[in-house]
Amino acid sequence: MSRVSTLRVLIPKFALNFARYESTTVQFTSKKVVTCCVNRKFSSTSPKLKKETVTVYFVDFQGNKQTAKAKVGDSLLDVVVENEIDIDGFGACEGTLACSTCHLIFKKKDFDKLPEKPTDEELDMLDLAYGLKETSRLGCQIIVTKDMDGLEVEIPGGVADAREPS
Repeated sequence: MSRVSTLRVLIPKFALNFARYESTTVQFTSKKVVTCCVNRKFSSTSPKLKKETVTVYFVDFQGNKQTAKAKVGDSLLDVVVENEIDIDGFGACEGTLACSTCHLIFKKKDFDKLPEKPTDEELDMLDLAYGLKETSRLGCQIIVTKDMDGLEVEIPGGVADAREPS
């Protein structure tokens, strides 16, 4: 068996670059012969798709505004984490809907435009949130869409972690 044929058997991904569009016969044992035709070129890396981004503003209880780039399809919890926005205790349960630390307050007009209504589980967690308002939602449950560009959300003045006993 030739050295190139051995490589084609042992390292097929790399061997394909050597054997494009040619027929190759490889002997596995003294009695079995396998013939294959290689006519495709493979890449070892996949293209990285760039997600569209929008700008979201987080305003703390003192009025300080922090700007974040949000990828469409990510949750607001992901946006806070990826942009390293310092919010005390934010997202303690990592988006598993087991706490209320990612509590955010929306303006009425923005709240009404949110694509999905809160689930019963989210409403249960919101009942335990600090500074609850009519337009409160959990950031882990809000998925960023293109029309949220320029969204401004308020961060409550404190955190109530629903996982800890009162």
